[in-house]
Amino acid sequence: MHSNHPFHFNLVAAAHAAMIEHGFQPDFPPGTDTELAAIQAQPALTAADGLTDLRNLLWSSIDNDTSRDLDQIEWAEQLPDGRIRVLVGVADVDARVHKGTLLDTHAQSETTSVYTGVTIYPMLPTALSEGITSLNENEDRAAIVTEFSVDADGTTTDGKVYRALVHNRAQLAYPSVGAWLEGTAAAPPKVAANADLAAQLKLQDTAAQRMGGNRFQHGALDLETIETHPVLVTDQIVGIAPVQKNRATSLIEEFMIAANGVIARTFEQAGLASIRRVVRTPKRWDRIVELAKAKGYTLPAEPDSKALNDVLLAEKQKDPDRFPDVSLTVIKLLGPGEYILVKPNMPSPGHFGLAVQDYTHSTAPNRRFPDVITQRLLKAWLTKQPASYSDDQLDAIAQRCTLMEDGARKVERDMQKRIAAVVLHPHIGQSYPAIVTGVNNYGTFVRTLDPHVDGKVVQGGKGLDVGDRVTVKLVSTDPQRGFIDFAA
Repeated sequence: MHSNHPFHFNLVAAAHAAMIEHGFQPDFPPGTDTELAAIQAQPALTAADGLTDLRNLLWSSIDNDTSRDLDQIEWAEQLPDGRIRVLVGVADVDARVHKGTLLDTHAQSETTSVYTGVTIYPMLPTALSEGITSLNENEDRAAIVTEFSVDADGTTTDGKVYRALVHNRAQLAYPSVGAWLEGTAAAPPKVAANADLAAQLKLQDTAAQRMGGNRFQHGALDLETIETHPVLVTDQIVGIAPVQKNRATSLIEEFMIAANGVIARTFEQAGLASIRRVVRTPKRWDRIVELAKAKGYTLPAEPDSKALNDVLLAEKQKDPDRFPDVSLTVIKLLGPGEYILVKPNMPSPGHFGLAVQDYTHSTAPNRRFPDVITQRLLKAWLTKQPASYSDDQLDAIAQRCTLMEDGARKVERDMQKRIAAVVLHPHIGQSYPAIVTGVNNYGTFVRTLDPHVDGKVVQGGKGLDVGDRVTVKLVSTDPQRGFIDFAA
């Protein structure tokens, strides 16, 4: 029966409890305000501090509609030989948050910002991450700039890194820029009002399309999982919507991957130890081969990302509704990404899913601690100072970052389930089209198609199998445990 009763469940309190449960300290320690005031009182860096002045360039940022912690801005130019020169500017967080301070120690413990859907637990106070260390529109900021050139075939060359002074001239968002680049909507107002900015974004898109094509030719995996975000009206969650990827998200992803590659190769060429981001060659490749065979495909006995991606593309075309489940299975068998210490002349495991060998994390220092470490190592090298951390310290930090990233995933997954249970509670008794996603000893599991919500069939369902299309009726929800139960 449809329920019209208001349902009260404190999602913010649940998020705070989930943070503690998974090893985080969601509240900043005593003394933070004093240290923050001292940081805010520091004079801003200028070109006189040895920074290359690039404020005249037409920099812009593209991020989520709701993002306030802007880590990355971009600029590109067409070269006479047909290549495209790309500059990626990243907020110089280390210029404000110094090693060994209270805020730095807290960030090293938390290692990441956590996005729960109802509140954000930032790694750094928002006065920094959304203020003076964010590349906010119309503000001068210190940045680490990574530069590279993109050939016609998508190969990146001429990588270099340096410190600079930058000025973000347009804060833009993925949905509107993506729709415009894809030709399905008019240009966003800031783009429509500035022909130079429009041309700039088109050129960046061309470079990104080249690079993406190059990576997929080398075996980057075209995986597609269903991500959702809560829909809010006057701070009340009223629904769940899928996160849409588009040309703008691809643009930023390609620039991010390329910049991280340049940084990793810079460390390698300089003979410096660093923290790398890796997804190892899958140990469970034999299981991936088995699953492909069950669907009528043949994979080689040895791990081959290009062959795997060919299978994924074929499967996506054949059954797009079930492709997210295939993707999720592959992701689980690949294993999670991790942070590791890579010493000079030591081969890196690389990133199997991205089809890149040299990869670190450097482009999100407001929200990830490994990126702050990368900045400190880079700046020490640029100024010919000793390395900021010993190998043992880097190894310990890498392990901590991997541990806490896993914790963040668990918090975010728990909260997605709770949010879905709260949103659906008023709709008990309603029916939804769904697809069966799992059948095992624990029961039969389905995903509704609109909204995308996972739940368990607790009544009926006998004889259902994975992939079956079915209509299910919502019978109950339990936000505390994140349970959603259906009848088939």
